[in-house]
Amino acid sequence: MKAVGDPSPILHTETNGDIWVFGYGSLMWRPGFDVLERRMARIHGYHRAFCVYSHWHRGTPEKPGLVLGLDRGGSCRGAVYRVAKASARAAVDYLDARERVTDVYHPHWTTARTAEGHVTALTYVPRYRTHIQYAGKLPAAEAADLLAHGVGNSGPGWEYLENTVAHLIEEGIRDTHLLELRDRVRVIRG
Repeated sequence: MKAVGDPSPILHTETNGDIWVFGYGSLMWRPGFDVLERRMARIHGYHRAFCVYSHWHRGTPEKPGLVLGLDRGGSCRGAVYRVAKASARAAVDYLDARERVTDVYHPHWTTARTAEGHVTALTYVPRYRTHIQYAGKLPAAEAADLLAHGVGNSGPGWEYLENTVAHLIEEGIRDTHLLELRDRVRVIRG
Protein backbone atom coordinates (compact mmCIF):
# COMPACT_ATOMS: atom_id res chain seq x y z
CA MET A 1 0.00 0.00 0.00
CA LYS A 2 1.02 3.55 -0.65
CA ALA A 3 0.46 6.09 2.12
CA VAL A 4 -1.33 9.32 1.42
CA GLY A 5 -1.19 12.65 3.20
CA ASP A 6 -3.16 13.83 6.20
CA PRO A 7 -5.65 15.09 7.26
CA SER A 8 -7.60 13.71 4.32
CA PRO A 9 -6.14 11.91 1.33
CA ILE A 10 -5.33 13.49 -1.95
CA LEU A 11 -7.95 11.95 -4.17
CA HIS A 12 -6.55 9.26 -6.41
CA THR A 13 -8.61 8.95 -9.54
CA GLU A 14 -9.03 6.24 -12.09
CA THR A 15 -9.00 7.31 -15.75
CA ASN A 16 -12.70 8.20 -15.58
CA GLY A 17 -12.15 10.35 -12.47
CA ASP A 18 -14.10 8.11 -10.10
CA ILE A 19 -12.58 6.69 -6.90
CA TRP A 20 -12.96 3.30 -5.24
CA VAL A 21 -13.35 2.70 -1.50
CA PHE A 22 -12.65 -0.68 0.18
CA GLY A 23 -14.81 -1.69 3.15
CA TYR A 24 -14.18 -4.69 5.40
CA GLY A 25 -16.53 -4.03 8.35
CA SER A 26 -19.62 -1.87 8.71
CA LEU A 27 -18.80 -0.05 5.45
CA MET A 28 -19.80 -3.29 3.72
CA TRP A 29 -23.45 -2.90 4.72
CA ARG A 30 -23.62 0.80 5.63
CA PRO A 31 -21.31 2.83 3.39
CA GLY A 32 -23.00 6.17 4.10
CA PHE A 33 -22.02 7.84 0.82
CA ASP A 34 -23.31 7.85 -2.76
CA VAL A 35 -22.25 4.71 -4.64
CA LEU A 36 -22.22 4.09 -8.39
CA GLU A 37 -21.16 0.45 -8.20
CA ARG A 38 -20.40 -2.22 -5.60
CA ARG A 39 -18.18 -5.27 -6.11
CA MET A 40 -16.84 -7.95 -3.84
CA ALA A 41 -13.06 -7.73 -3.59
CA ARG A 42 -9.97 -9.09 -1.87
CA ILE A 43 -6.92 -7.17 -0.73
CA HIS A 44 -3.59 -8.74 0.22
CA GLY A 45 -1.19 -7.81 3.00
CA TYR A 46 -3.94 -7.23 5.58
CA HIS A 47 -6.60 -9.23 7.39
CA ARG A 48 -9.79 -8.23 9.21
CA ALA A 49 -9.33 -8.25 12.99
CA PHE A 50 -10.66 -6.73 16.19
CA CYS A 51 -7.35 -4.96 16.74
CA VAL A 52 -8.37 -1.41 17.70
CA TYR A 53 -9.46 -0.24 21.16
CA SER A 54 -12.58 1.86 20.73
CA HIS A 55 -12.81 5.05 22.76
CA TRP A 56 -15.76 6.46 20.81
CA HIS A 57 -17.90 4.14 18.67
CA ARG A 58 -17.98 1.01 20.87
CA GLY A 59 -16.35 2.12 24.11
CA THR A 60 -14.96 5.06 26.05
CA PRO A 61 -11.45 6.02 27.17
CA GLU A 62 -12.37 4.80 30.67
CA LYS A 63 -13.97 1.55 29.46
CA PRO A 64 -12.68 0.74 25.96
CA GLY A 65 -14.41 -1.55 23.55
CA LEU A 66 -12.98 -3.12 20.39
CA VAL A 67 -13.56 -2.41 16.72
CA LEU A 68 -12.29 -3.85 13.48
CA GLY A 69 -9.16 -2.80 11.70
CA LEU A 70 -7.01 -4.14 8.91
CA ASP A 71 -4.13 -5.78 10.72
CA ARG A 72 -0.93 -6.71 8.93
CA GLY A 73 -0.56 -9.98 7.06
CA GLY A 74 -2.82 -12.30 5.11
CA SER A 75 -5.70 -11.14 2.97
CA CYS A 76 -9.17 -9.73 3.46
CA ARG A 77 -12.40 -10.12 1.52
CA GLY A 78 -14.68 -7.12 1.53
CA ALA A 79 -16.51 -4.77 -0.80
CA VAL A 80 -15.30 -1.97 -3.04
CA TYR A 81 -17.50 0.95 -3.92
CA ARG A 82 -17.10 3.17 -6.96
CA VAL A 83 -17.81 6.79 -6.16
CA ALA A 84 -18.38 9.37 -8.90
CA LYS A 85 -15.74 12.05 -9.27
CA ALA A 86 -18.37 14.70 -8.44
CA SER A 87 -19.12 12.96 -5.11
CA ALA A 88 -15.57 11.89 -4.23
CA ARG A 89 -14.67 14.83 -1.98
CA ALA A 90 -17.93 14.51 -0.01
CA ALA A 91 -17.39 10.75 0.36
CA VAL A 92 -13.81 11.19 1.62
CA ASP A 93 -14.86 13.95 4.02
CA TYR A 94 -17.60 11.67 5.35
CA LEU A 95 -15.18 8.75 5.71
CA ASP A 96 -12.60 10.91 7.47
CA ALA A 97 -15.25 12.05 9.96
CA ARG A 98 -16.46 8.48 10.50
CA GLU A 99 -13.14 6.65 10.62
CA ARG A 100 -10.85 9.24 12.17
CA VAL A 101 -12.76 10.39 15.26
CA THR A 102 -9.73 9.61 17.44
CA ASP A 103 -7.21 9.50 14.57
CA VAL A 104 -6.34 5.84 15.14
CA TYR A 105 -6.99 5.08 11.45
CA HIS A 106 -5.27 6.72 8.53
CA PRO A 107 -6.09 6.57 4.82
CA HIS A 108 -4.16 4.32 2.45
CA TRP A 109 -4.48 3.23 -1.15
CA THR A 110 -4.45 -0.47 -1.90
CA THR A 111 -4.99 -2.78 -4.85
CA ALA A 112 -8.32 -4.59 -4.60
CA ARG A 113 -8.87 -7.64 -6.76
CA THR A 114 -12.41 -8.10 -8.09
CA ALA A 115 -13.95 -10.57 -10.55
CA GLU A 116 -13.93 -7.73 -13.10
CA GLY A 117 -10.28 -6.82 -12.53
CA HIS A 118 -8.05 -4.85 -10.18
CA VAL A 119 -8.93 -1.40 -8.85
CA THR A 120 -6.99 1.03 -6.69
CA ALA A 121 -9.09 1.64 -3.59
CA LEU A 122 -8.98 3.91 -0.58
CA THR A 123 -9.17 2.19 2.80
CA TYR A 124 -8.37 3.07 6.40
CA VAL A 125 -5.80 1.17 8.46
CA PRO A 126 -4.73 1.55 12.10
CA ARG A 127 -1.63 3.50 13.03
CA TYR A 128 0.43 0.46 14.03
CA ARG A 129 2.92 0.98 16.84
CA THR A 130 2.23 4.73 17.01
CA HIS A 131 -1.30 4.99 18.39
CA ILE A 132 -2.39 4.03 21.89
CA GLN A 133 -5.63 2.54 20.52
CA TYR A 134 -3.89 -0.05 18.36
CA ALA A 135 -4.45 -3.27 20.32
CA GLY A 136 -2.82 -5.74 17.95
CA LYS A 137 -3.59 -9.43 18.46
CA LEU A 138 -5.25 -9.78 21.85
CA PRO A 139 -5.87 -13.09 23.64
CA ALA A 140 -9.33 -14.35 22.65
CA ALA A 141 -10.67 -14.11 26.22
CA GLU A 142 -9.62 -10.45 26.53
CA ALA A 143 -11.06 -9.53 23.13
CA ALA A 144 -14.35 -11.26 23.97
CA ASP A 145 -14.58 -9.42 27.30
CA LEU A 146 -14.01 -6.03 25.63
CA LEU A 147 -16.64 -6.80 22.99
CA ALA A 148 -19.14 -8.09 25.56
CA HIS A 149 -18.87 -5.05 27.83
CA GLY A 150 -17.81 -2.10 25.65
CA VAL A 151 -20.49 0.48 24.83
CA GLY A 152 -19.92 3.72 22.94
CA ASN A 153 -21.67 6.33 20.85
CA SER A 154 -22.53 3.78 18.14
CA GLY A 155 -23.79 1.14 20.59
CA PRO A 156 -22.44 -2.00 22.24
CA GLY A 157 -19.48 -3.94 20.90
CA TRP A 158 -21.32 -7.26 21.00
CA GLU A 159 -23.97 -5.84 18.64
CA TYR A 160 -21.26 -4.68 16.22
CA LEU A 161 -19.73 -8.18 16.29
CA GLU A 162 -23.11 -9.87 15.72
CA ASN A 163 -23.93 -7.50 12.82
CA THR A 164 -20.51 -8.01 11.28
CA VAL A 165 -20.72 -11.81 11.41
CA ALA A 166 -24.29 -11.83 10.05
CA HIS A 167 -23.44 -9.54 7.14
CA LEU A 168 -20.26 -11.43 6.30
CA ILE A 169 -22.24 -14.68 6.18
CA GLU A 170 -24.80 -13.00 3.87
CA GLU A 171 -21.89 -12.12 1.56
CA GLY A 172 -20.59 -15.70 1.64
CA ILE A 173 -17.63 -14.81 3.86
CA ARG A 174 -17.00 -17.26 6.69
CA ASP A 175 -14.49 -15.72 9.09
CA THR A 176 -13.78 -18.51 11.58
CA HIS A 177 -11.95 -16.19 13.97
CA LEU A 178 -14.95 -13.85 14.20
CA LEU A 179 -17.34 -16.80 14.56
CA GLU A 180 -15.31 -18.13 17.49
CA LEU A 181 -15.17 -14.67 19.04
CA ARG A 182 -18.95 -14.29 18.63
CA ASP A 183 -19.49 -17.61 20.42
CA ARG A 184 -17.24 -16.52 23.31
CA VAL A 185 -19.12 -13.22 23.63
CA ARG A 186 -22.46 -15.04 23.66
CA VAL A 187 -21.24 -17.19 26.57
CA ILE A 188 -20.11 -14.11 28.52
CA ARG A 189 -23.42 -12.35 27.92
CA GLY A 190 -25.37 -15.49 28.92
